[in-house]
Amino acid sequence: MVGLSQSAGDIEKFQNAILDFYAQQGRDFPWRSTCDAYAILVSEFMLQQTQTERVCPKYAEWLHRFPSLESLACAPFAHVLQAWIGLGYNRRARFLHQSAKLIVERYCAVVPDDPSELKKLPGVGDYTAAAVACFAYNKATVFLETNIRAVFIRFFFPDTHQVSDRELLSLVRCTLYEENPRRWYYALMDYGAVLKRKIINPNRRSKHYVKQSPFEGSLRQVRGAVLREISGMQHAVREKTLFAKLSFEHERLSRALDSLVSEGLVVKTEAGYSIAD
Repeated sequence: MVGLSQSAGDIEKFQNAILDFYAQQGRDFPWRSTCDAYAILVSEFMLQQTQTERVCPKYAEWLHRFPSLESLACAPFAHVLQAWIGLGYNRRARFLHQSAKLIVERYCAVVPDDPSELKKLPGVGDYTAAAVACFAYNKATVFLETNIRAVFIRFFFPDTHQVSDRELLSLVRCTLYEENPRRWYYALMDYGAVLKRKIINPNRRSKHYVKQSPFEGSLRQVRGAVLREISGMQHAVREKTLFAKLSFEHERLSRALDSLVSEGLVVKTEAGYSIAD
Protein backbone atom coordinates (compact mmCIF):
# COMPACT_ATOMS: atom_id res chain seq x y z
CA MET A 1 0.00 0.00 0.00
CA VAL A 2 2.26 2.77 -1.30
CA GLY A 3 1.73 5.86 -3.41
CA LEU A 4 -1.16 7.06 -1.26
CA SER A 5 -2.94 10.37 -1.80
CA GLN A 6 -4.36 12.80 0.76
CA SER A 7 -7.94 11.67 0.11
CA ALA A 8 -10.06 10.81 3.14
CA GLY A 9 -10.19 7.18 2.04
CA ASP A 10 -6.44 6.82 1.68
CA ILE A 11 -5.81 8.56 4.99
CA GLU A 12 -8.16 6.14 6.74
CA LYS A 13 -6.41 3.16 5.09
CA PHE A 14 -3.06 4.53 6.20
CA GLN A 15 -4.18 5.06 9.79
CA ASN A 16 -5.70 1.59 9.99
CA ALA A 17 -2.55 -0.05 8.61
CA ILE A 18 -0.31 1.70 11.13
CA LEU A 19 -2.59 1.15 14.14
CA ASP A 20 -3.26 -2.50 13.25
CA PHE A 21 0.48 -3.09 13.04
CA TYR A 22 1.00 -1.46 16.44
CA ALA A 23 -1.73 -3.56 18.05
CA GLN A 24 0.10 -6.71 16.95
CA GLN A 25 3.78 -5.74 16.97
CA GLY A 26 4.15 -2.58 19.04
CA ARG A 27 7.29 -2.35 21.16
CA ASP A 28 7.23 -2.08 24.94
CA PHE A 29 9.43 0.59 26.52
CA PRO A 30 9.26 1.79 30.15
CA TRP A 31 8.61 5.42 29.16
CA ARG A 32 5.52 4.29 27.26
CA SER A 33 3.88 2.91 30.39
CA THR A 34 3.86 6.27 32.19
CA CYS A 35 2.31 9.69 31.74
CA ASP A 36 4.75 11.24 34.23
CA ALA A 37 5.90 14.32 32.35
CA TYR A 38 9.28 14.38 34.10
CA ALA A 39 10.01 10.76 33.18
CA ILE A 40 9.00 11.45 29.59
CA LEU A 41 11.18 14.56 29.47
CA VAL A 42 14.11 12.44 30.64
CA SER A 43 13.40 9.79 28.01
CA GLU A 44 13.19 12.35 25.20
CA PHE A 45 16.54 13.89 26.14
CA MET A 46 18.11 10.43 26.28
CA LEU A 47 16.59 9.33 22.98
CA GLN A 48 18.07 12.27 21.10
CA GLN A 49 20.68 10.53 18.92
CA THR A 50 20.88 7.43 21.15
CA GLN A 51 19.33 4.04 20.34
CA THR A 52 16.52 2.69 22.51
CA GLU A 53 18.42 -0.42 23.64
CA ARG A 54 21.14 1.78 25.15
CA VAL A 55 18.61 4.13 26.72
CA CYS A 56 16.49 1.52 28.54
CA PRO A 57 18.95 0.60 31.33
CA LYS A 58 20.14 4.20 31.75
CA TYR A 59 16.56 5.46 31.98
CA ALA A 60 15.78 3.09 34.86
CA GLU A 61 19.02 3.95 36.66
CA TRP A 62 18.40 7.67 36.19
CA LEU A 63 14.89 7.61 37.66
CA HIS A 64 16.14 5.56 40.60
CA ARG A 65 18.86 8.14 41.27
CA PHE A 66 16.81 11.25 40.40
CA PRO A 67 13.15 10.27 40.90
CA SER A 68 11.77 13.80 40.54
CA LEU A 69 12.47 17.16 38.94
CA GLU A 70 13.35 18.54 42.35
CA SER A 71 15.90 15.81 43.08
CA LEU A 72 17.56 16.41 39.71
CA ALA A 73 17.52 20.19 40.07
CA CYS A 74 19.20 19.97 43.50
CA ALA A 75 21.88 17.48 42.46
CA PRO A 76 25.47 18.62 41.79
CA PHE A 77 26.22 18.55 38.08
CA ALA A 78 29.11 16.13 38.67
CA HIS A 79 26.59 13.55 39.93
CA VAL A 80 24.29 14.23 36.98
CA LEU A 81 27.08 13.79 34.47
CA GLN A 82 28.28 10.62 36.15
CA ALA A 83 24.79 9.15 35.78
CA TRP A 84 24.67 10.18 32.12
CA ILE A 85 28.06 8.90 30.94
CA GLY A 86 27.62 6.04 28.50
CA LEU A 87 24.81 7.68 26.53
CA GLY A 88 27.09 10.02 24.57
CA TYR A 89 26.46 13.61 23.47
CA ASN A 90 27.05 14.65 27.07
CA ARG A 91 25.86 18.23 26.60
CA ARG A 92 22.39 16.75 26.93
CA ALA A 93 23.11 16.04 30.60
CA ARG A 94 23.89 19.72 31.16
CA PHE A 95 20.77 20.79 29.24
CA LEU A 96 18.53 18.37 31.15
CA HIS A 97 19.98 19.52 34.48
CA GLN A 98 19.45 23.18 33.55
CA SER A 99 15.94 22.41 32.30
CA ALA A 100 15.03 20.75 35.60
CA LYS A 101 16.18 23.83 37.50
CA LEU A 102 14.17 26.16 35.25
CA ILE A 103 11.01 24.04 35.50
CA VAL A 104 11.26 24.02 39.30
CA GLU A 105 11.88 27.78 39.43
CA ARG A 106 9.55 29.05 36.70
CA TYR A 107 6.82 26.43 36.45
CA CYS A 108 6.47 25.26 40.06
CA ALA A 109 8.05 21.89 39.19
CA VAL A 110 5.40 21.10 36.56
CA VAL A 111 6.65 20.29 33.05
CA PRO A 112 4.82 22.65 30.64
CA ASP A 113 2.31 21.12 28.22
CA ASP A 114 2.73 23.88 25.63
CA PRO A 115 5.47 23.29 23.03
CA SER A 116 6.18 27.03 22.85
CA GLU A 117 6.98 27.02 26.58
CA LEU A 118 8.96 23.79 26.35
CA LYS A 119 11.14 25.31 23.63
CA LYS A 120 12.32 27.90 26.15
CA LEU A 121 14.19 25.14 27.99
CA PRO A 122 17.88 24.47 27.22
CA GLY A 123 18.42 21.80 24.60
CA VAL A 124 14.74 21.58 23.66
CA GLY A 125 14.00 22.14 19.98
CA ASP A 126 10.88 21.72 17.87
CA TYR A 127 10.90 17.93 17.93
CA THR A 128 11.53 17.44 21.66
CA ALA A 129 8.97 20.11 22.62
CA ALA A 130 6.26 18.55 20.46
CA ALA A 131 7.13 15.00 21.54
CA VAL A 132 7.01 15.81 25.27
CA ALA A 133 3.66 17.58 24.87
CA CYS A 134 2.29 14.60 22.96
CA PHE A 135 3.63 11.74 25.06
CA ALA A 136 3.17 13.38 28.46
CA TYR A 137 -0.16 15.13 27.83
CA ASN A 138 -1.54 13.41 24.69
CA LYS A 139 -1.51 16.71 22.82
CA ALA A 140 -2.11 16.56 19.06
CA THR A 141 1.24 18.08 18.10
CA VAL A 142 2.95 17.71 14.73
CA PHE A 143 6.53 16.44 14.51
CA LEU A 144 9.00 14.24 12.65
CA GLU A 145 11.82 11.97 13.70
CA THR A 146 13.80 9.40 11.76
CA ASN A 147 11.32 6.49 11.95
CA ILE A 148 8.28 8.67 11.29
CA ARG A 149 10.04 10.24 8.32
CA ALA A 150 10.71 6.78 6.87
CA VAL A 151 7.02 5.83 7.09
CA PHE A 152 5.75 8.91 5.29
CA ILE A 153 8.35 8.73 2.54
CA ARG A 154 7.57 5.04 1.99
CA PHE A 155 3.78 5.46 1.83
CA PHE A 156 3.39 8.83 0.15
CA PHE A 157 6.61 9.33 -1.86
CA PRO A 158 7.60 5.82 -3.01
CA ASP A 159 9.42 7.01 -6.14
CA THR A 160 10.47 10.53 -5.14
CA HIS A 161 13.92 11.75 -4.17
CA GLN A 162 14.91 14.88 -2.21
CA VAL A 163 11.66 14.85 -0.21
CA SER A 164 11.57 17.86 2.12
CA ASP A 165 10.46 17.80 5.74
CA ARG A 166 8.09 20.64 4.92
CA GLU A 167 6.19 18.33 2.57
CA LEU A 168 6.20 15.56 5.16
CA LEU A 169 5.02 17.75 8.03
CA SER A 170 2.01 18.74 5.97
CA LEU A 171 1.14 15.05 5.65
CA VAL A 172 1.82 14.37 9.32
CA ARG A 173 -0.66 17.11 10.15
CA CYS A 174 -3.46 15.94 7.85
CA THR A 175 -3.12 12.23 8.77
CA LEU A 176 -2.83 12.77 12.54
CA TYR A 177 -5.02 10.35 14.50
CA GLU A 178 -6.39 12.90 16.94
CA GLU A 179 -8.37 10.42 19.04
CA ASN A 180 -5.10 9.25 20.58
CA PRO A 181 -2.01 11.14 19.36
CA ARG A 182 0.26 9.41 21.86
CA ARG A 183 -0.62 5.95 20.57
CA TRP A 184 -0.47 7.16 16.95
CA TYR A 185 3.08 8.45 17.18
CA TYR A 186 4.29 5.36 19.04
CA ALA A 187 2.75 3.29 16.24
CA LEU A 188 4.45 5.36 13.54
CA MET A 189 7.81 5.06 15.26
CA ASP A 190 7.54 1.29 15.59
CA TYR A 191 6.38 0.83 12.01
CA GLY A 192 9.28 2.94 10.78
CA ALA A 193 11.79 0.99 12.87
CA VAL A 194 10.66 -2.28 11.27
CA LEU A 195 10.49 -0.72 7.81
CA LYS A 196 14.12 0.39 7.93
CA ARG A 197 15.22 -3.16 8.77
CA LYS A 198 13.21 -4.77 5.97
CA ILE A 199 13.90 -2.48 3.02
CA ILE A 200 16.46 0.10 1.94
CA ASN A 201 16.05 2.99 4.36
CA PRO A 202 13.47 5.37 2.80
CA ASN A 203 15.18 8.26 4.60
CA ARG A 204 17.94 8.11 2.02
CA ARG A 205 15.45 9.84 -0.26
CA SER A 206 14.98 12.70 2.22
CA LYS A 207 16.37 16.09 1.28
CA HIS A 208 17.84 16.25 4.79
CA TYR A 209 19.45 12.81 4.94
CA VAL A 210 22.94 12.84 6.46
CA LYS A 211 24.91 9.70 7.26
CA GLN A 212 26.31 9.88 10.78
CA SER A 213 30.09 9.98 10.92
CA PRO A 214 31.84 7.02 12.62
CA PHE A 215 32.35 7.26 16.38
CA GLU A 216 35.75 5.55 16.25
CA GLY A 217 38.44 8.17 15.80
CA SER A 218 36.05 11.09 16.24
CA LEU A 219 36.35 14.04 18.60
CA ARG A 220 33.24 12.66 20.33
CA GLN A 221 35.25 9.59 21.27
CA VAL A 222 38.01 11.70 22.82
CA ARG A 223 35.53 13.90 24.69
CA GLY A 224 33.75 10.86 26.12
CA ALA A 225 36.99 9.30 27.31
CA VAL A 226 38.10 12.58 28.91
CA LEU A 227 34.80 13.01 30.75
CA ARG A 228 34.88 9.44 32.06
CA GLU A 229 38.40 9.98 33.36
CA ILE A 230 37.71 13.34 35.00
CA SER A 231 34.35 12.33 36.50
CA GLY A 232 36.01 9.43 38.30
CA MET A 233 38.46 11.73 40.10
CA GLN A 234 37.94 13.46 43.44
CA HIS A 235 40.32 16.25 42.47
CA ALA A 236 41.32 18.29 39.42
CA VAL A 237 43.34 16.47 36.75
CA ARG A 238 46.21 18.02 34.84
CA GLU A 239 46.37 17.77 31.06
CA LYS A 240 49.67 15.88 31.16
CA THR A 241 48.05 13.28 33.43
CA LEU A 242 45.20 12.82 30.97
CA PHE A 243 47.65 12.55 28.10
CA ALA A 244 49.58 9.85 29.96
CA LYS A 245 46.43 7.85 30.73
CA LEU A 246 44.56 8.21 27.43
CA SER A 247 45.90 7.00 24.09
CA PHE A 248 45.05 10.07 22.03
CA GLU A 249 47.25 12.58 20.21
CA HIS A 250 48.00 15.65 22.28
CA GLU A 251 46.39 17.99 19.73
CA ARG A 252 43.11 16.04 19.74
CA LEU A 253 43.11 15.83 23.53
CA SER A 254 43.60 19.60 23.78
CA ARG A 255 40.78 20.22 21.30
CA ALA A 256 38.48 17.96 23.29
CA LEU A 257 39.33 19.73 26.55
CA ASP A 258 38.82 23.17 25.00
CA SER A 259 35.40 22.18 23.64
CA LEU A 260 34.31 20.69 26.98
CA VAL A 261 35.34 23.88 28.79
CA SER A 262 33.56 26.12 26.25
CA GLU A 263 30.35 24.09 26.67
CA GLY A 264 30.44 24.35 30.46
CA LEU A 265 30.91 20.64 31.11
CA VAL A 266 34.44 21.02 32.47
CA VAL A 267 36.24 23.87 34.24
CA LYS A 268 39.94 24.66 34.06
CA THR A 269 41.81 26.03 37.08
CA GLU A 270 45.45 26.24 38.11
CA ALA A 271 45.04 22.79 39.65
CA GLY A 272 43.84 21.28 36.36
CA TYR A 273 40.51 20.15 34.91
CA SER A 274 37.41 19.10 36.83
CA ILE A 275 33.69 18.64 36.20
CA ALA A 276 31.80 21.94 36.30
CA ASP A 277 29.43 22.73 39.16
